[in-house]
Amino acid sequence: MHNSLMRRLAKPMLFVAAFIWGSSFFIMKGAVDVIPTFYLLALRFTGGAVLLALVFWKRWRQMTADYWWRGAVIGGFLFLAYSIQTFGLMGTTPSKNAFLTSVYCVLVPFFYWAAAGKRPDRYNISAAVLCVAGVGLVSLSGDLTITWGDGLTLLCAVFYAAHIVAVAKVSQERDISLLTVLQFFFAAVYAWICGLFTQAMPPLSVFTQDTVLQLAYLTVMATAVALLFQNVGQAWSDPASASVILSLESVFGVLCSVIFYGDEVTVRLLVGFVLIFVAVVCSETKFAFLFRRRVGENGKGEAQCVQMEKEPKG
Repeated sequence: MHNSLMRRLAKPMLFVAAFIWGSSFFIMKGAVDVIPTFYLLALRFTGGAVLLALVFWKRWRQMTADYWWRGAVIGGFLFLAYSIQTFGLMGTTPSKNAFLTSVYCVLVPFFYWAAAGKRPDRYNISAAVLCVAGVGLVSLSGDLTITWGDGLTLLCAVFYAAHIVAVAKVSQERDISLLTVLQFFFAAVYAWICGLFTQAMPPLSVFTQDTVLQLAYLTVMATAVALLFQNVGQAWSDPASASVILSLESVFGVLCSVIFYGDEVTVRLLVGFVLIFVAVVCSETKFAFLFRRRVGENGKGEAQCVQMEKEPKG
């Protein structure tokens, strides 16, 4: 019963995680402007680790030694993806940053193929391509030239893809909540080390009431809740479909801009949303509903359906 419930909740959790991240762009801007990148990440992940450790304190008795190296691996990928994305944002626009980051949904099926030997089918690949095209129409505008920030953002997409695949690999038969706590712990350790060696400690004067509220949102919602939901959702989903759902982060960001800031709704925006919707349907259903045939009096429709189901996918 527990496994069946978790499978049903997995995809909604991924959608919620994508929505939280998408809605957090305008909330986090103030904190990003006044707190150096590594210290911002260090504070976020430290707070997230402490919060989830307290919430799941009863599960610590299940901890074994191999949880630590698993947490160190996925925490490393998470730290690299977040830090490189933040630095890349300094050399490009937020829209291009969001779009180029979403390229990870194309990479995930191939990374998982290399790591687990599971070949992506044609629906995985089609969904990823449609999703990136849709995110491009939603996010991109103006100058499309490549900058150093774009290059860093593409590198960040590689680490996001590696993070998704790593979580899928190391979370098997392990308590995902404990792994998430250790993931935050190690990401925080990496961030503190990099911050102490490369950046000046932010003065206490930057922690105004607004900054503290923004940091609290980033710690509780965009880190503890969203990343826990991502990890749990990934543990009960295949990595390819999970990456397509998570790439909706940038779409939710644009939707929040339309709803809360009155941004213009254009034909280009609508076409982008349609492509992304088709990509999600492709990823989640493989268009199985299109292949259903009404069984005729002679049973021919049923035979055709059975034959189609037996055909290898991809």
